[in-house]
Amino acid sequence: MRAAETGNGMAVGNSYRFAVAPMMDWTDRHCRFFHRLMSGRALLYTEMIAAPALVRGRSTWLLEFDPSEHPVALQLGGADPGELAEAVRLGVEAGYDEINLNVGCPSDRVQGGCFGAVLMKDPRLVARCLRDMCNAANGTEVTVKCRLGVDDQDAGTTLPRFLDEIAGAGVRRVAIHARKALLDGLSPKQNRNVPPLDHELVFRMKDRFPGLKICLNGGINDLDLADECLERGIDGVMMGRTAYRNPAGVLMEVDRRLFGIDRRASRNRIARQMFDYIEGQQQLGIRINRITRHMSGLFAGCPGARRWRQSLSDNRRLASEGTGFLAETLEQVSRPDPASEDGRPGHC
Repeated sequence: MRAAETGNGMAVGNSYRFAVAPMMDWTDRHCRFFHRLMSGRALLYTEMIAAPALVRGRSTWLLEFDPSEHPVALQLGGADPGELAEAVRLGVEAGYDEINLNVGCPSDRVQGGCFGAVLMKDPRLVARCLRDMCNAANGTEVTVKCRLGVDDQDAGTTLPRFLDEIAGAGVRRVAIHARKALLDGLSPKQNRNVPPLDHELVFRMKDRFPGLKICLNGGINDLDLADECLERGIDGVMMGRTAYRNPAGVLMEVDRRLFGIDRRASRNRIARQMFDYIEGQQQLGIRINRITRHMSGLFAGCPGARRWRQSLSDNRRLASEGTGFLAETLEQVSRPDPASEDGRPGHC
């Protein structure tokens, strides 16, 4: 299904108060459809899409998404101002509500293309890219996701200079992963956990740049901490792997906890909605395991979670029996837990 041509930068509203972080190989369109069933307000992001793939490779199929995903942001990677501007035009035409520039990814592939976190070494180049992107965006908001800094930079000095540059280029919102990226010696996985967190530096940046909306990413592993950060004056929080691994535990609660909206859902209902989605996608030639791989955490913390995960990893039966096999598993997972106080699985 092609993207809805309705994104104009206005649909984001205050959804940046809680966002699911862009994650390579994880937050594809099937994942985002799944997440949207649990939260109507959270801001969803694509995986990082390289501008050269869109502009030179003409891989515009990478921009496809379901209209139900709104508000949804496109994250771009690149370092060529003109190429990024053209990628922005394609994203705006596809209907995205926000365009985000990745200045935080530490992977070898990204460094090889001279974009991602390595760009924090050249804030003036980032500013040139952002000016061209803003000019091409036709009113759709352009944002940035970055780190505190890279390698031996003194983040307390270089981060405010970086924020000065991007604000001067027209950016009004930035998500900061509260760790430095160590480009030499650490793998991308290690860069997600090894460099120490410094939430306090991000809070100081909010005090220093009151006109810049600043969202905090990194080390936010539950909604209690997310709420605390918002109470301290940060504009938004961004959660990655916790939201992915326990999507219902986070996203089924976020509308009520952080947006004040009473949204009622159940894991059982979400699973059945996904069965309908899977059947529709299969008719378009999409393999079932491309979708079900995102659903393993649906029953995290609930009776039957292990059985659910085992069924989702049984590719032979998934391929042969499809959603019928999953519906059978769902009936078993949804049975009352005899160990529970009232004989019901509660919110599960």
